Amino acid sequence: MERVLVANRGEIALRVFRACAEEGIATVAVVAPDDRGSLHARSADATVEIASYLDAREHVRAALASGADAVHPGYGFLAESAALAEAVLAAGLTWIGPPPAALRAGGDKLAAKEAARAAGVPVLPTGDVGLPLVVKAAAGGGGRGMRIVRSAGELDDAVEAARREAQAAFGDETVFFERYLDRPRHVEIQLLADAHGTVLALGERDCSIQRRHQKVLEEAPAVPAPLRAAMSEAAIAFARAIGYAGAGTAEFVLDGDAFFFLELNARIQVEHPVTELVAGVDLVRAQLAIARGERLDLDVALTGHAVEARLYAEDPRTFLPQTGRVERLVLPAGIRVDTGVAEGDEVGTSYDPMIAKLVAHAPTRAEALDRLSAALHATVVEGVTTNLPFLRWLVDHPIVRSGEATTAFLTEHPPLSRPAPARAPWNLPWRLNLPSPPPAPPPGGDAAPGRAQGASTLTAPMPGTVIKVLVAGGDRVAARQPLVVLEAMKMETPLTSPYDATVRAVHVREGDSVAGGTLLVELEESLGSAHG
Repeated sequence: MERVLVANRGEIALRVFRACAEEGIATVAVVAPDDRGSLHARSADATVEIASYLDAREHVRAALASGADAVHPGYGFLAESAALAEAVLAAGLTWIGPPPAALRAGGDKLAAKEAARAAGVPVLPTGDVGLPLVVKAAAGGGGRGMRIVRSAGELDDAVEAARREAQAAFGDETVFFERYLDRPRHVEIQLLADAHGTVLALGERDCSIQRRHQKVLEEAPAVPAPLRAAMSEAAIAFARAIGYAGAGTAEFVLDGDAFFFLELNARIQVEHPVTELVAGVDLVRAQLAIARGERLDLDVALTGHAVEARLYAEDPRTFLPQTGRVERLVLPAGIRVDTGVAEGDEVGTSYDPMIAKLVAHAPTRAEALDRLSAALHATVVEGVTTNLPFLRWLVDHPIVRSGEATTAFLTEHPPLSRPAPARAPWNLPWRLNLPSPPPAPPPGGDAAPGRAQGASTLTAPMPGTVIKVLVAGGDRVAARQPLVVLEAMKMETPLTSPYDATVRAVHVREGDSVAGGTLLVELEESLGSAHG
């Protein structure tokens, strides 16, 4: 293995470049036409332009044209695509990922659940499961194509939205129903498996704190040793059952001490740094070794505690993605920082809005959280709105500090809804003066977006594409009724009426691309309606 093409972008591309450089391996970046000049394209030994990150043939063409002899898929895009793996292998290149057969077995969540049952691994019921339930995309991950349904009247719209989102993100609109647990923890097991039959579990990560079904804060370790052993045994059993090789993550929900298998993410995870720090293993270099046919020979012992926060360009209260140019970026020293963005870069609507991952490691959990809190107070981002105020609030929240947060945390404790105990950053040369946060949304959640121009208008909270218009002029609508569905970064956002009203005019059509602040719908409030 002398030259690796990374079929991805952003911080994961840079992460793989770094591991390759440490191994003396040359690197090739791919870049789409709307991503020219991005940091990952400037950071490889060679760069090849491709038409789309989602076209497997383009990645293979780029690899052959650049003289690469191996392809690493990163995460997202085609990372779990058996078709890409097969195309890479058919071209005579090394695939740095699981075998295509394992990708197919683990990639379809329904098939994976059947394989888990057969291997004696506990799973949540699917199919006719009653309410509440979650509609899930059978392919992909990252929270795309997921909708929670609590009443029968919500089901049809949830299925339609999940299918649209799954098709846009993964090219597969297949969805299924799964029993929904209201307040579980989300705990995952990191796996490494070689081609010689060795499967290792490298401990667990707690990823319970999520927004829009996507993780915000991750930490390791997370459970007592006996539970870790039981979950690891289940994860290894599933990996063996599907003939897995490479790095992968078995995801579980944890209800008390009972755990249920969700899926195997057949790739490196965004949150892999916390495992690397506590296990002392470079997971990307392990991927390279496995792809070269080497045997795993690791003696893993977990040391200390690590916590990762994801810094995004998004509204800190609503989690809606934001765009703009990063005019100033100061990332903290003294902790691990993985980033794919530099000063002067543009955050657009086409890709994930992550700016950086900040990861702190310390002997104890409290010390790791303290270090992460100090690092967040030392971070500066100007030119684009970020979730930095939210992360500072989150890391010091008493429930987070207690270790009792579940997947319901942000539903039960809306972002920035209560002050966290004041924590003065130490060993820092300055104290930041934060801008005033945006006004708090009214009760009911996402009724807030769209009121920026006054009570009679609904405006786009971010740039995107109008994929559904649900009302017409003259319609009467209820408070919190969806009016327009906007898509940005392959995630759908329903925009709702802030009160009982009559639709005066609709200014957009399905398929329209809109800028942030674009007038979408005019409303006339019904007399006597109750706000919120």
